[in-house]
Amino acid sequence: MHCPLVGIGATVQGFLADYREVFCRQAGFEHVSRYINGLLLSPNKTLQGIYAQIVWPTGTQVSRRAMHEAVFESGWRREDLMVRHRELIAPRYHGRGRTVISLDWTYAYHPYSRKIYGAKAAYDYVHGGWSRYQTVVTAAITNPHRVDGLAVDVQQPNYQKEELAYLAMTQREHYEQLDQVRERLLELLHYHLHQQSYQKRTEMVVEIVRTIEAEGHYTHADYAFDQGVLTRPLTALIEANGKHWVSEIERTRLIMWDHHWQQVQQVAEQLRTNHPESFRHKIVRCRNGERREIWTFSKVVRLKKYGRKRLVMVHETEDLSDAPRFLLTDALHWDAARTFSTWTFRWPIETFHEFAKQLTGFEDAQLRNEEAVKRHFCLSCVAQSALQQASCCGQKSERFEFADDTQQTIGQRLYTLAREAFTQVVQLIRQLTNQGQSVDLIMEVLMPS
Repeated sequence: MHCPLVGIGATVQGFLADYREVFCRQAGFEHVSRYINGLLLSPNKTLQGIYAQIVWPTGTQVSRRAMHEAVFESGWRREDLMVRHRELIAPRYHGRGRTVISLDWTYAYHPYSRKIYGAKAAYDYVHGGWSRYQTVVTAAITNPHRVDGLAVDVQQPNYQKEELAYLAMTQREHYEQLDQVRERLLELLHYHLHQQSYQKRTEMVVEIVRTIEAEGHYTHADYAFDQGVLTRPLTALIEANGKHWVSEIERTRLIMWDHHWQQVQQVAEQLRTNHPESFRHKIVRCRNGERREIWTFSKVVRLKKYGRKRLVMVHETEDLSDAPRFLLTDALHWDAARTFSTWTFRWPIETFHEFAKQLTGFEDAQLRNEEAVKRHFCLSCVAQSALQQASCCGQKSERFEFADDTQQTIGQRLYTLAREAFTQVVQLIRQLTNQGQSVDLIMEVLMPS
């Protein structure tokens, strides 16, 4: 639905007030605030779509190009924005239950555009086919009550294979002109520069954790991630900061068992067949308060590169007929229940991805510039946290069946922001009516023809 955006609601405006110091000029901060407000309320979450819905006060309208410059090109730094963001949300995780930081990446799909920064045609293992997408590396913090994004970055596409093929195809045995030599040298230098600047997703995750730990806002938060993130530099960094981590590992991972290197799936099958009594029954309280029955085997084992770590094998059926889950942690003193409970805190980052894509425009921005794309993702992250600050005033009929009487749903929070937006529209209509303006003029103000 096309709802005119007369101003910025009190909830969003109050949340963004603490971010004012990041921006150089008040006018630029107001444009960014309008953009974040539009990411939450506009059905078309691009700058063009948001700008088309804004109702400007008399005599203050600016061009869309000016708004684009303020949001994506002006002098404020996205790094400073995320530093301020992490600082502001940290108090909301103090004394509110256990806190865990999740690390992951997701795909932002752009199947119809070849010019958006970071979007490359590649095989998509999620859908089992070729697609065009951006790879977005994320970090999110969660407790039993909420989840907030801490960091978001877009991976630079890797075109080294194509560049190397081009260099091989255009090579010559002799160069007769100095200009040809200079051009060739520039091509080789660009290839070398791209090799040096390219980062793997696992390397980007390590940089994110290093930044978070250097700021020191989340001193009691452990880490949870899956096997795609697990690397020795990452675990060494986390352990060096005095924290613990839990990761799922692949079933083919080699462990030292009975003085031989064996795949962990083979060890699990031996235990299930010959010693099923070794799997102990546990009732674990998960992150959302749900209690789950599991049957676990836990033991400290040795792995290549990682040394001694605690391995936990988890079955969710009493007869052990289901495929086991293999968890690994550096906390040798943790039991299986605590390890599995920590692992359940890894899944809210998937919820963060889902809400960011559906509600705050992760996949909607049509931007070609690297800085603009990364700013959009950072502002989407801030918008997601702003939404969680909204109070709940939705109708009972809009509650989900799984939500208890005290749980505030995302739909109800968005309903609150929509009410604030409609309130501003009604107030503007009342003001124009009191001035004696005609219906046609009021419609022209709200929805220009």
